[in-house]
Amino acid sequence: MGLSLGWKSVGLTLYNLGARPEGVQNAPPPRPGGSVVWCHAPGEALAPMLELARRLIDEDGVTVLVTCDGQPATAALVQPAPLDFPRDVAAFLDHWRPDVAVMGGGELRPALIHEAAARRIKLLMVEARAPWIGRQGFFPGLVKASLGAFARVLAVDEAAARALRKAGVEGDRLMVTGRMEEPSAALPHVERDRAALAQSFATRPVWLAADIAVAEEAAVITAHREALRLAHRLLLILVPRNPDRADALAQAMEAEGWRVACRAHDQDPDGETEAYIVSDAEYGLWYRLAPVTFLGGSLEGDGCRRNPMETAAMGSAILCGPKPGAWGTAFGRLAAARAARMVGSGADLAQALGDLLSPDRAARQAQAAWGIASEGAEVTERVMGLVRNVLDGEAL
Repeated sequence: MGLSLGWKSVGLTLYNLGARPEGVQNAPPPRPGGSVVWCHAPGEALAPMLELARRLIDEDGVTVLVTCDGQPATAALVQPAPLDFPRDVAAFLDHWRPDVAVMGGGELRPALIHEAAARRIKLLMVEARAPWIGRQGFFPGLVKASLGAFARVLAVDEAAARALRKAGVEGDRLMVTGRMEEPSAALPHVERDRAALAQSFATRPVWLAADIAVAEEAAVITAHREALRLAHRLLLILVPRNPDRADALAQAMEAEGWRVACRAHDQDPDGETEAYIVSDAEYGLWYRLAPVTFLGGSLEGDGCRRNPMETAAMGSAILCGPKPGAWGTAFGRLAAARAARMVGSGADLAQALGDLLSPDRAARQAQAAWGIASEGAEVTERVMGLVRNVLDGEAL
């Protein structure tokens, strides 16, 4: 059931004596009438919490407040979380009067949690990881007391659950549910163009080299040449990182004897085309047409710039180099599920591409990638059920 309201401790007293930063927070947006669901979304919890907010707004018509860093694109109301001091959290809760608070990740904000519990606001922790308090200091018993205020704690995995049990979460309040759903990474496309190109490609095998840096062009071309020995009708769709590079790249390849078509010049690939150079404005189209995708910038560039979940959501098997850029966590999840294959050199790229020309191998890897991109819908649905129970006055 959670902790009783009288849990103000020595640890919390010491915590509240901390020095409050200078400055004044901006005024919050007005509170609409009716119920308000408050979602606190620090760090990695932001994406799944935004998806939860979207679904609550679309399916239940409730007002959702998201506290986070920055200003993400969302239909929810957004503001930074209040400073975790009694005066600030009291003003925040006086203004918003949330009916339920859904807090993501393992971050604990003791002053806020204590005040919310004192006001009988139901607290849920989702995407829960090992708990931590952001402020430095020794606050005896404060982690356990803060965790005790949550009616339900949904852990992302068993390792997180062990850390939460060790910190004091007991009984059926703790559930290992896995990750919540994230916003779909699927990019839009023009179906008319997809159908026409798919008919043009017919039964030809196709692979996509996406966002290719100049330093990677030679490796991609070499890999294509090697793969053509295994599948002589193979077509490469190549997206240079710099669109202005398309003409020079086409001319260089044609000088080496390649048969090239450029989409920028309204050239359509035919049965003899070996490389189709296209722009980066239609990735939703290229991912749908190519069963295998190499994500550029990850081999010889300064790091991958494309979100690999875009590729995974379209069911394209993923090849990447050792430089994930900003997408290290996503690549790690895909690699752990054998949904992405890492290559360390141009020679590795050629070999991996050759392996994935087998439709069965490409399909297995693509299916695993799609599973990672689409996982978590059931967990998000469970969280929504808990929120609905609170709003309806039912027991959790």
